[in-house]
Amino acid sequence: MKPLEGIRVLEVAMYGFVPSAGAVLADWGADVVKVEHAVTGDPQRGLRRTGAFTVEGDPNPNVAHANRGKRSLGLDMSNPRGREVLHELVRDADVFLTSFLPASRARLGIDVDDIRAVNPRIVYARGSALGPRGAESDRGGYDMTAFWARAGTAASITPPGTDGVITAPGPAYGDTVSGTNLAGGIAAALLRRERTGETSVVDVSLLGSGLWALGHSIALSLHLDRAWEGVTPSAHASPANPLTGLYRTADDRYVSFVMLQPARFWANVCHCLGRPDLADDPRFATTESIAAHTADAVKILREVIATRPLAEWSERFVALDGPWAPVQDTLQAAADAQVRANGYIGQAGDLELVASPVQFDVEDTSLGSVPEFAAQTEEILTELGYDWDRILALKASGAVT
Repeated sequence: MKPLEGIRVLEVAMYGFVPSAGAVLADWGADVVKVEHAVTGDPQRGLRRTGAFTVEGDPNPNVAHANRGKRSLGLDMSNPRGREVLHELVRDADVFLTSFLPASRARLGIDVDDIRAVNPRIVYARGSALGPRGAESDRGGYDMTAFWARAGTAASITPPGTDGVITAPGPAYGDTVSGTNLAGGIAAALLRRERTGETSVVDVSLLGSGLWALGHSIALSLHLDRAWEGVTPSAHASPANPLTGLYRTADDRYVSFVMLQPARFWANVCHCLGRPDLADDPRFATTESIAAHTADAVKILREVIATRPLAEWSERFVALDGPWAPVQDTLQAAADAQVRANGYIGQAGDLELVASPVQFDVEDTSLGSVPEFAAQTEEILTELGYDWDRILALKASGAVT
């Protein structure tokens, strides 16, 4: 049994951020009903091009990532009959999850007080760009603006002197991180309700999540009164530790070493590299001597590692005691044997998707399929006790799709 089985979530949200929270809750077993605009559906369904990638036809990963495992209901919340249906759903729900801005929530009658008037025990969860307070609380935004640019990451990873800034590594990057935060907050609110009977309003913003993701750097910046600085890209990172940095292999791949105690790992690295003679080299005998001769060590390591392809080093580095990793692109990461062994990618209908990162009882997270627009409208209304005459009347009025 999944931990959230029996929990009902009513999602009134669009695009990537808040729906990704719904996807996590669905991964954890919740019954998530996705309310979509009765005519157009979630605008994310129309997203076919992201960066240099274009998806023709279905299935569409642009929709699937944040919407697997849900049921879709086409509903016009501005229609009085549609609002009646919404209230029926609210009465049976444990969580109301929304991305709508304050003005839209007020206009549609789905703000906190409106929903609590129907179901006082419901957990009300909302995702925003900039948070629920302050002069800009009513402004919208996307992960590129609020999470990536405004919260500090873009400037922090851009090397000095660059024209412009480095952009996010992929679509919905900040959305997905923030959505997972929101799902965690909802789970905590459900636990509070179970223990105390008290319910919560849960808020997560893209801005707050961006700050949290960069929290270590921001703490240092505040303490030292100095903005975190981007570094010039290079194959080696540390001026005093040759075992922290990147090294190119014979097939133009890279390995990343992060061994923060170089004297502890030096001999083991030398044996794995097939250079046991270096283990007793006095230049590399202590942490202090290694720091003093880092340039020499880096030169040696570059030359040795450049003689073999990554596949050979991967076999040799099985015996490596310190942390290391191959630098992988998205396809290589998806094919990684360790990724597959842990079930971090699962099957959702016709697509393979990344599972949400929390597992329970050392079991793979099973992923539900992606609903077509309004595919479960009749099913959901039937569960509410509507007969077919009433369902057809709702469809005729445009209240549901």
